[in-house]
Parts: sequence; structure tokens; C-alpha cells
Amino acid sequence: MAIDLANYDTKAKEAVKAFWGNRHEARKKQIESGKADQGERAGVTAGKNMDGFVALVKDIVHANGLEHADIHLERRALTLPGYFRPTKLWDLLVMNKGRLIAALEFKSQVGPSFGNNFNNRTEEAIGTAHDLWTGYREGAFGEQTRPFVGWLMLVEDAPKSRSPVKDQSPHFDVFKEFKNASYVDRYNILCRKLMQEQLYTVASVIASPRDAVDTGVYEELSDMTGLRTFVSELAGHIASEAARQ
Repeated sequence: MAIDLANYDTKAKEAVKAFWGNRHEARKKQIESGKADQGERAGVTAGKNMDGFVALVKDIVHANGLEHADIHLERRALTLPGYFRPTKLWDLLVMNKGRLIAALEFKSQVGPSFGNNFNNRTEEAIGTAHDLWTGYREGAFGEQTRPFVGWLMLVEDAPKSRSPVKDQSPHFDVFKEFKNASYVDRYNILCRKLMQEQLYTVASVIASPRDAVDTGVYEELSDMTGLRTFVSELAGHIASEAARQ
């Protein structure tokens, strides 16, 4: 059976438009109330700006044979056991007949503080995956095949995220791929390495400018880390699980 990508490109553009629109509305409401958060925080604290991508994942799960799978989005049902900590809260879990089919994280970064946020996102992504796979090895999810573990990042396409960044390392050289790499490029490198080290089934990054609120335009940085790879691998995993039933 051919996999179904659920018209992902059109839905992704709608998700991008919703992302920027939700941020704008959140900022507007907080300013009108006189309780606006500083800087970009007003848009972040408004809620689930990545919900359009969550909806896309749901469509892919249903379109590829797991129509009756449990797709958990409520906070109370999103925790998984960890190995280095008791539990970890995920953004979306797909369960089917007591088996963990997929665990996904949806992240975003909007300027101006790209530097600190990139480092925090990197440490979080690595730690989360390492904790999950160590728990899996130790039987945290029972006896089952490996789940799909996905990480999707939307980063603002802006001069500060596209400009070369210099690093200081007084004792040893940084790896050459990071030299003068912009933050958009660094996210692309991060996603590639997360997959090469088998920390995530797929890690993807897309870049989108603020004015995409009207168009939904976004850019993939490479085939390996692109959104099409993300949805294709997820659809294939879901179809495989459905065939196993």
C-alpha cells in the first residue's frame, strides 16, 4: 500500500500562517490588556502556536491505516517514563493497543535571542532523546518495536538568524561545519546529527519569515532535514504498524 502524505504541503502552509497569526493576536491582546510580556514572550505564552503541525500529524496517522489509534494531546496523557528522571512530558503521543507508536516534539524559535535559545533547544533535544532510548532499552515501554521519535523546529527566517556567527573556543577548534554558520544553518546541522546519531527517527527544521502570516511560505534547509522527509518517514512508520496489526 502506498503511503499517504495527507496533502502535507498545503496543510503545512496553513500551519505556518496560523503560527504567525496566533503570535500576532496574542501580542495584540496582551498590549490591549496592559499586561504585555517583554519582547517576544507575549507570542510564546499565548498557547499552542504549532497546533497546525499537530493537526497534520493526526491526519497522517489516520490516513495510513491507524484510524483508531489514540492520539494524545492533553497534558495529563502526554508523560512517558524516563531513565534519568521519572517522567518526560511530550507534545504528542500516538498509542495503539497499549504500544507506543510515536512520540513527537514541536518547537519554534523567534528572534531576537537566537544564541541562548539555540543552545537551550540543543541541550533539551539531546537529553530528551537519550533519556527515552535508554528507558526503551531498559524496558520502560514493555516489549515492543522501536517507536517513531520526531522533532520538528520552525525558526524565524530573519537577518539575525541568517547572519554568520563567530564562536570563541580558546583551547580547541570548533568543528568546521559550525564555523561562521548562521543559526538557521546550525539548526540544520543539529537535525542532521540528531538523525545520524539515531537520537531521533527524523529531526526537521523549516524557516519562515514573519510576513508568512499571509502566505504560509516556508523553506526547507536540506532534503535530509526537510518537512517532506519528516512526513514521509512518519507515514511509512504508521503504515508499517498498521500492516502489523
